Amino acid sequence: MINLILFDDPAIRPELLPFTFTRPVAGIRVGILTIAEKWEKRLGSVAFFLTEPYLRAKYPCQTTTDNLYINGAVCPTKELTERVQHLAPGEGLVSPAGLLYALRTERAITDAAQLTDHVQQVSTFAEAVPTMRHLWSLIAANGNQIRADFDLLTAGRQSQPITDPFTQCYAPENVFIEPGATLKATILNAADGPIYIGKNAIISEGSVIIGPFGLGEGAMVHYQSRMRSNTSIGPYCKAGGEIANSIMFANSAKGHEGYLGDSVVGEWCNLGAGTNTSNLKNDYANVKLHNYSTGELVNTGRKFCGLMMGDFTKAGIGTLFNTGTVVGVNVNVYGGGIQPKYIPSFSWGGTIDGFVPYRIDKALQVAKEAFSRRNKAFDAVEEAILRAVYEHSQSA
Repeated sequence: MINLILFDDPAIRPELLPFTFTRPVAGIRVGILTIAEKWEKRLGSVAFFLTEPYLRAKYPCQTTTDNLYINGAVCPTKELTERVQHLAPGEGLVSPAGLLYALRTERAITDAAQLTDHVQQVSTFAEAVPTMRHLWSLIAANGNQIRADFDLLTAGRQSQPITDPFTQCYAPENVFIEPGATLKATILNAADGPIYIGKNAIISEGSVIIGPFGLGEGAMVHYQSRMRSNTSIGPYCKAGGEIANSIMFANSAKGHEGYLGDSVVGEWCNLGAGTNTSNLKNDYANVKLHNYSTGELVNTGRKFCGLMMGDFTKAGIGTLFNTGTVVGVNVNVYGGGIQPKYIPSFSWGGTIDGFVPYRIDKALQVAKEAFSRRNKAFDAVEEAILRAVYEHSQSA
């Protein structure tokens, strides 16, 4: 069996910060699944990762004498999956523009930048492939990825029935409910896209769900919430208020009123009551986002773009985020006024009082508490990752 290794493209990984501070590129969620989960399901293999050294204890790389290296920013299609399965040893598959999609090799490669050096035969895959090159790629692709993941997860399977007499469903053929999920007095509108409700998920009374929409295992939609189209709520998240065209990775909470639009929220985040994001400029100009590589704002080419929030970040009640805001890892932001468009990792404060460094001992204490609240252990591996991100933030 070919050994699956998802690699971080050296040119793409920095473009996906702050999310790639704490995970490989393929660990990013877009649609219902992470990119790694998509490849695992399509290839029937367990994925390993060629990523940053400080991430490898959590995301290991195991090699054999027959390795299939796949670009972790690339979402699989049926055609691409079939093509990579039939690569010859030494054959590299590239896009028409030269982006390396995949390489099959007997070599154990420890540096993704050296992958192209081991390509003995180049083949071009001309069909369009969804590739997450930028932060805004995630929200642009999310609706179509929900559709693709829905088909992948539900093929040949039977949905659990809707037994609640007060739940109204439009286009029930586009709704799939996993075992253990609970729905009460909910409106499900799947006329324009599928709705996926994960195992043991909960949708509380009075909520409205519009597809395409995905709700992960153990996740919850609070009562009287509005989940608009192209939204993904990852496993064990808590979602409330109004959310549109957005992604919450896993284990994060937005349990109260407030608007989250065209945004991506990482893991272990919490948005306090009344937190709101702007996703459209008053002059309708294209939104610009902070770029970690250049330290400057880059034009997304999009009219709609809200908040990009790294893991372990918390927002106090009533926090207001400007259009196109990037917030790093382990930030505690609060207070009145509209927050800056870029807040570095391990910052504490807000617009009015200013920001000070977030002490690493305090940050780790809060992270441990967040894990314990979900009955999870914050171990030495998790701590080492946060310490590495902290050291990076101090030297930046």
